[in-house]
Amino acid sequence: MRIVPDYTLENAPVPKVIVIPAQSEPSAVMLEWIRKSTKNTDVTMSVCTGAFVLAKTGLLSGKTATTFHAAFRPFAIQFPDIHLKRGARFVEDGNLATAGGLSSGIDLALRVVERYYGREIAQKTAYDMEYQGQGWRNADSNQVYANAPVSTAEHPLCPVCGMDVDPATAPKSVYKGKTYYFCSQGDKDQFDATPDKFATPDKL
Repeated sequence: MRIVPDYTLENAPVPKVIVIPAQSEPSAVMLEWIRKSTKNTDVTMSVCTGAFVLAKTGLLSGKTATTFHAAFRPFAIQFPDIHLKRGARFVEDGNLATAGGLSSGIDLALRVVERYYGREIAQKTAYDMEYQGQGWRNADSNQVYANAPVSTAEHPLCPVCGMDVDPATAPKSVYKGKTYYFCSQGDKDQFDATPDKFATPDKL
């Protein structure tokens, strides 16, 4: 699939809604465009780990936000000035909004529809989409992710992202006499660079 845009960041029309999806490292030009454009948006929203991009603009500093549950710890470590809210499908703060992972983005999108057109139209939109999730009606309905999972010897979790790992095949590192297993080589490299950040108990 090829995506061919009609505009560049330099000549794009002034947006009323900006949606920031999960993506690779943003350029300085993109971050500045988001900062500048958000002064006039009705909503600037991130979905999943797009929250990292929005956070890098500085717009979320001192505010509350959420992201994909497997990115909670890296997000909290990288952006200590942002209050990370676990257990939320999405978080709204003025014209800024952040959604959790994957389907949480649908809930935030329906919430945006509700903001513009009311609950009845949002409900009809969900019906037309055959979307039966109700998270858009209650942003705090993600409580299954409210508490950080605990890694044990019998059920180890990646100390970087908190996801399940298979000790038989996972990359591993030994730090202060303890063995840590990782979801990916990238997570292992991140841990090895600053192990103290990830080897401490999760206090989020």
